[in-house]
Amino acid sequence: MTTDTPHATAGRPADTAALVAAIGARFERLPLCRWHVTVRLIIGAVTFFEAFDQLLIAYALPELRAEWHLTTAQTTSLITVGSVGMLVGALLSGRLADRIGRVKVIAACIALSGVCSLLLTLCSSPGPFMALRFVQGLAIGGEVPVAATFIAEITRAHKRGRFVLLYELVFPAGLTACAVLAWWLMPLLGWRWMFGLAAIPGVLCVLVLRCVPESPRWLADHGRHEEALATMASIEAKVEKITGEPLPRPTPAAPVARESHSRSGLRELLTGRYRKRTLVVCALWFCGYFVNYGISSWLPTIYGSRFHLDLSDALLYSTVTSCAGFLGCLVVALTVDRIGRRHTVTWCLGGAALCLLLLGLFAGGSASSVLIWTSLSAVFFFGANICLYLYTPELFPTRIRALGTSLGGAVNRLGVILGPIVVGAVYAGGALGTVFVTLAVVALVGSLTAGVAAEETSGRQLEDVAP
Repeated sequence: MTTDTPHATAGRPADTAALVAAIGARFERLPLCRWHVTVRLIIGAVTFFEAFDQLLIAYALPELRAEWHLTTAQTTSLITVGSVGMLVGALLSGRLADRIGRVKVIAACIALSGVCSLLLTLCSSPGPFMALRFVQGLAIGGEVPVAATFIAEITRAHKRGRFVLLYELVFPAGLTACAVLAWWLMPLLGWRWMFGLAAIPGVLCVLVLRCVPESPRWLADHGRHEEALATMASIEAKVEKITGEPLPRPTPAAPVARESHSRSGLRELLTGRYRKRTLVVCALWFCGYFVNYGISSWLPTIYGSRFHLDLSDALLYSTVTSCAGFLGCLVVALTVDRIGRRHTVTWCLGGAALCLLLLGLFAGGSASSVLIWTSLSAVFFFGANICLYLYTPELFPTRIRALGTSLGGAVNRLGVILGPIVVGAVYAGGALGTVFVTLAVVALVGSLTAGVAAEETSGRQLEDVAP
């Protein structure tokens, strides 16, 4: 196996800067193979079931309301407490993953989520249930951005977008699977058994710890030289065994010009070269998810109250829009490396804005027109949103990459919370067209932000984008 590394002394880099550069160069020579796919599948399974846990409350709610005689305020609290937990969990897990490692945090999150699901089956009143949902929200909100960070760090620059986004498809797939299984099994088993089944994937924490190596980039950045080199060598040996061919020599890499550590964490994200990037991606996360959840949370109600569709048809129409969004995610995954991150987000949010504006001004008179135009817009804003899971980790250095990605996840939760509130307030005024025009304006703000201020990262090594 070829293990030559630049700037080395006795076969190892002499300092952290040289080691970081060498690890990056060695990743760049790894062909995508079964090793990458296996790791992606394991982490993907974790993310899949976290998505399942996130949505399960929506399908348990009718039974919970009847069993516990919940008021409207209690029902609202049951729905929102998980989102609040996800917002907090995103911020906490990012800092933790930058301190103790990506794999440990991912494993801890799936274990905690599984334990919470099991304990939820024992709840007999809303108080303990809400407390556990908050804790489970910490785990769900924490796992998703850290997993995105890890997947980005084990992938080379060539076709990184396609590889990462095909992994990210597991989250909307998990949401879809939850909807189908809950629709089928909830009437048969009841909500307690559903949460009991959701606890089983918690055992994946063992598989993660045993089969997924820690990010060599993170190990190198934290001065754990021997572990970084040993982990990288182990990965290279597995790739060589799978491909049956020796690896090419790594391209000589200059040591990474590391910035001073006098600023770290949130302070570093909000100062210097990373301040603009942080503000831009936060604006994009907020706009994208404000539009996404502003639409998806109110569509069934709009179909029922405005167009008098029965519940079954209203849910069917809403599901069609979600499926269109999934299609948009797939198209972006297959094209983002060719089009680029900046152009993808710009044109996707711009396309969503155009569709929603036309709907609001001219086409809101029937359920079928709302279905057509919201589905078209979903293709665009779903595509933009999934691209952010790829784009955000690329913008920040290893030492704060998980925190930067998690900050985006926290801001996305603000959009998730505020989008439905604003749409509800506008819709209460009776002007359906104004709802879609409002969402179009938010999407347009996101599109202009990306077009004017976003940096392109496609095809560039992580250390080159963010030293």
